[in-house]
Amino acid sequence: MKQYIIDGNNLIGKIKELRSLQKKDPQASREKLAFMLDRYFSCKVQKATLHLDGFPAEAIRTTYVKIEYSENKTADENIKFEIEISNNPKLLYVVTSDHNLMEFARVCSSVVIKSENFVKEINSNSRGDVEENLTKDISDDEMRQLFGVTE
Repeated sequence: MKQYIIDGNNLIGKIKELRSLQKKDPQASREKLAFMLDRYFSCKVQKATLHLDGFPAEAIRTTYVKIEYSENKTADENIKFEIEISNNPKLLYVVTSDHNLMEFARVCSSVVIKSENFVKEINSNSRGDVEENLTKDISDDEMRQLFGVTE
């Protein structure tokens, strides 16, 4: 199963709204990012871990995204450790634009997704795919019946 490892502070820096919010209220920017990711991964089968620097101020409750705080280390150190201990790093999708972390992930055979590209994916998914996600579980027969189409 694919697993996403997300460099949270790096991703916040790529989202204009969150970047400006982080200057005023770092906890609020973390919460908004966590909720954006939770909404994005609610329609996915993959696991996701959001790595954030420092200690948790208040607990952020998410359903589909696990949140890891680096505490006395950096989030990059924790991400590297998670990659190192993985049974199959080829199934890891590392979301970051940090060059050092990108290179480390590539050397370990993990897939790297630049944060700015991931932001585009989140935005396109939240806008255009709502109907698709709602209808993909409905069978053709149910769809015909729903719209009164007879053969």
